[in-house]
Amino acid sequence: MQKEIEIALSPAHVNDEAFILKEGAKKLGISEKRVQGFHVRKRSIDARGKQVLFRMRVVYFIDEPVEHPHFYTKLQQVNEGKPVIIIGAGPAGLFAAYRCLERGLKPIILERGKKVQDRRRDLAKINREGIVNPESNYCYGEGGAGTYSDGKLYTRSNKRGDVQLVLSIFVEHGAPEDIMVDARPHIGTNKLPHIIESMRERIIECGGEVHFDCKVIDIIEQFGSVKGVKTAEGATFEAEHVIVATGHSARDIFELFHQKGWLLEAKPFALGVRIEHPQSIIDQAQYHCSTRPENLPPAYYSLVEQVNNRGVFSFCMCPGGIIAPCATDHEEIVVNGWSPSKRNNPHANSGTVIQINLEDVAQSTEDAFAMLEFQRQIEQKAFQMGGGSLVAPAQRMVDFVQNKVSNDLPLNSYKPGTRSVDLREVLPSFVYKSLQGALPIFGRKMRGYYTNEAILVGVESRTSSPIRIPRDKDSFQHPQVAGLYPCAEGAGYAGGIVSAAIDGINCVDAIKL
Repeated sequence: MQKEIEIALSPAHVNDEAFILKEGAKKLGISEKRVQGFHVRKRSIDARGKQVLFRMRVVYFIDEPVEHPHFYTKLQQVNEGKPVIIIGAGPAGLFAAYRCLERGLKPIILERGKKVQDRRRDLAKINREGIVNPESNYCYGEGGAGTYSDGKLYTRSNKRGDVQLVLSIFVEHGAPEDIMVDARPHIGTNKLPHIIESMRERIIECGGEVHFDCKVIDIIEQFGSVKGVKTAEGATFEAEHVIVATGHSARDIFELFHQKGWLLEAKPFALGVRIEHPQSIIDQAQYHCSTRPENLPPAYYSLVEQVNNRGVFSFCMCPGGIIAPCATDHEEIVVNGWSPSKRNNPHANSGTVIQINLEDVAQSTEDAFAMLEFQRQIEQKAFQMGGGSLVAPAQRMVDFVQNKVSNDLPLNSYKPGTRSVDLREVLPSFVYKSLQGALPIFGRKMRGYYTNEAILVGVESRTSSPIRIPRDKDSFQHPQVAGLYPCAEGAGYAGGIVSAAIDGINCVDAIKL
């Protein structure tokens, strides 16, 4: 017999299996001898009260052996299968390929960047020398943007598809089983590359293809149907189904659609800064303690406020994290954040952003590139204010609110370096005014948040794609080109690793055999 119940544990007991067995037997009103074991279904941290608790949903096995969950995907050999071209090897592309293998289709992944391990050299140049390789950076390459910018798996996309399936595939390839139960699952940038490699090897073993340094420059269309693609190297790949999973920063793909006269739409996105605090400040505020208990992970936060009729909100919060330079071209500054699996760095950072609406930027909603050009201008202005070499413009938090240029800047995690500036010269007035209004309010919501120990680093601008590639809601195909499937973040239909993976799966499921 199996019984699922909820229990609450102090941090001291969260890893104590004997205590968890005893607590379950007590709550079930049975002898401990009858409980053969347990399986944790869900786990979250409740820090609302004075005492921080772990709340867990636990399945207890009574008078029967424990059944451990199995993580295995049944894939087919597809050497002779119908080809499906997938442009991009990010989460959408990789999970689309996996679904192809389940359905007997042959995935052919074309990735403009390098293999996941080979990307490291180019990331090192970005961090140490301020040099961006436009084809290999934090956004381009195997695994996509999420591989070297955190690997957070938290999502609200349950209605879009099977979140647990996505997580189980990660576990099958080496992710910790904890991601199946944690309320805010996280893998970590140090572990993701090996998981991505394992997925690629499995795809190839089953007859799929993965091509690196393979930039698609044209999509072949005849009589309203897709026929294949051409690459920068002059190769042609033929297929009747092409999934465009290029991520939110592949601006050349938007240009290609525009040149062909295919529909594009301007889309709202969010813009702001990355804010970094000492992790100890966040721990003290969230856990109501002077020193974080050993069994509690570094604390995170989620903040939102309406200022001047605009939502200001934290985004992609990285406990124990690093601020990373995520530009995809020369002479632009883009920042993001990531954490290793242990989240053991001394700083905590989060994007803090404001929604940019079409009416803020565009003279006409028909200008599909208006939001992208606005985004580009802000990124280039940030580069100029930083002075070059990917040095980022920055300001202490209280100084920013009080319109003071900081005399100096705190130690921070952004490796190319920061320069003290007046961020009002970087951000549009409606953005910095909303931020100035929100930050003191955030400080009243979370003790210690509003402090000059915190640094604002600009700019956080790639929160989502500023362009949407339209598609039919049922067939997932572009309305003008049969067999062409705009997918995930780059097409405007996802916002993170898991939601992108789900969208990749959904695009393959829409293919009619």
